[in-house]
Amino acid sequence: MKNICVIGVGYVGLVTAAGFADLGNRVSALDINQERIDHLRQGILPIFEPGLEEVVRRNVGAGRLTFTTSYAEALQAAEFAFIAVGTPEGVDGEADLQYVRAAAEAIARAMNHPLIVINKSTVPVGTGDWVADIIRAHQPESIPFAVVSCPEFLREGSAIFDFQNPARTVLGSLDREAASKVAQLHLPLRAPIVITDLRTAEMIKYASNAFLATKISFINEIANICEALGADVKEVAAGMGYDPRIGRYFLDAGLGYGGSCFPKDVKALTYMAQVQGRNPHLLAAVMEINDDRRRLIVDRVAELVGELHGATIGLLGLAFKPNTDDIRDAPALSIARLLQERGAQVRAYDPVAMEGTARLAPSIEMKPDPYALAEGCQALVVCTEWNEFRNLDLPRLCKAMRKPNIVDGRNIYDAGEMRQAGFHYRGVGRGYNDALEAKPAAAAAAPGEKRR
Repeated sequence: MKNICVIGVGYVGLVTAAGFADLGNRVSALDINQERIDHLRQGILPIFEPGLEEVVRRNVGAGRLTFTTSYAEALQAAEFAFIAVGTPEGVDGEADLQYVRAAAEAIARAMNHPLIVINKSTVPVGTGDWVADIIRAHQPESIPFAVVSCPEFLREGSAIFDFQNPARTVLGSLDREAASKVAQLHLPLRAPIVITDLRTAEMIKYASNAFLATKISFINEIANICEALGADVKEVAAGMGYDPRIGRYFLDAGLGYGGSCFPKDVKALTYMAQVQGRNPHLLAAVMEINDDRRRLIVDRVAELVGELHGATIGLLGLAFKPNTDDIRDAPALSIARLLQERGAQVRAYDPVAMEGTARLAPSIEMKPDPYALAEGCQALVVCTEWNEFRNLDLPRLCKAMRKPNIVDGRNIYDAGEMRQAGFHYRGVGRGYNDALEAKPAAAAAAPGEKRR
């Protein structure tokens, strides 16, 4: 059993604290937001994440997980201090490190024994060295410490599973003894452990997210070409995915990536490259393609509905992905804004993300279920692939609509079944299966024939 402090009880911090407590450690989770700590002590979580509430409740009940706003209390017996605070996007796309700085300064002032400080937040390359400098500069007296980078690879909606079953643990430090101690802390997870230097570990996180974002933008670019040539991107992706060099994951064409990680991290990596005089052409294209996805979906709605001014459009889903209430850079919110700019009335339904959306975008009318949402709509747009939406009563949904148009931004429906239910259906990159009118693929030259 180890004594651990986790600083920050947002998405990453709370999952990390609950996860290590569930492994039998004593964990003190710290946050300077008194209201958030009070809520956690009452069993009220600040985020929706499947399985997290149960893990938190179990470990609080066992006395392994406690919550505090006091650095002195949290660090009193701690051997490890994880920094898991937010690193929001800055003005020019850079990561804003104000909360990391504040945590490092507070650690320096409160620590009274040797400590291993672990950067869990996603931070720019070089931050580990910077945190070490801050701690040294703010210590009232010199106390030995080490800084280790341990980037997180949690997926929202499956974070508990990901913590318990990591694909790998990445550790970076200039102090190999400290890295080995952090490795021991992760051994119960039985995953490969990569030990490297601080800056390489920090870069692994950014490179990983940038690569996954690139796969998403790539398949969306292929979807655009499929639409022009009459191919089905779902079948293309399936055929590609069998190749072990490519893999099936992150090859789902749709509305592009969103959430708290990919948009922010690709921009931050681009910023880091530009500061060093590099020109990251590929990353720029990845972001441009992603931005285009939302505009293309609105154009697709307009193709079906005609004049958008005065039309009522319903959004099925608001969260950027299923099994989370996170609406940070959610495609649905961008689509809603673009529709409203063209004069449409926008309403929405989401199983868990409506409360947060109502605070952020009060102009979107919330509905209690998909059928109430559909009532009187000229079109529905599938923005989040919640399982609930896969099993709707399609004839009932169709009957409720003023015009039975549906734009499936996540390709969760079968085009034939949707037309049989009475819908005018459009997916993303669905080729023959998606054409409003039969478009001969012979618009391109036949194989072996030159175009004239």
